[in-house]
Amino acid sequence: MSTALVGLMAGMALGFAGWFGGFGAFLLVAALGAVGFVIGRLIDDGTDVREFLGGRDRGRR
Repeated sequence: MSTALVGLMAGMALGFAGWFGGFGAFLLVAALGAVGFVIGRLIDDGTDVREFLGGRDRGRR
């Protein structure tokens, strides 16, 4: 799936949320979409979520 198509679908989802649910629903969909994007990128890169949330100095101990 191309990046342009994913962007189109995200924009349509935000548009529908804003139209039917108001500004609060728009913000909720945008925030959950951002969380899903970050988690998807972490999974695609093979990064463990615990490593990502643990910070940098965890390996130095």
